[in-house]
Amino acid sequence: MEGPERLLRLVALCDDRLAGEMLDHAGNVEMSELDGKTHALVRLAALLALDASASSYQSAVEAAFAAGATEEEIAGTLVAVTPEVGLARVVSQAPALAAAMGYDVESAFQAREGAGR
Repeated sequence: MEGPERLLRLVALCDDRLAGEMLDHAGNVEMSELDGKTHALVRLAALLALDASASSYQSAVEAAFAAGATEEEIAGTLVAVTPEVGLARVVSQAPALAAAMGYDVESAFQAREGAGR
């Protein structure tokens, strides 16, 4: 039994040593065998799916930028999860993700409200 099959079996058995490595950030990156950028974007996708806090997005976006992700790839991650998590979740999370990326979304809301008067 090699590679992915062994890993999946150990995860299914909730192997204590493996669980510890999976919960450790450095161990998780190595064990995932994903490059740093892909790993950071997958983590961001999981946070979006979980309806995480704004501070979680800030940390994830910083990690993604540090790993070489572009603004387009980070925004694209939000688009990519839409079929799985639904449009309502994506719409509700977009402002927090935008803020984590350094965008002022509140002014867009204010401008929209002002134009509707």
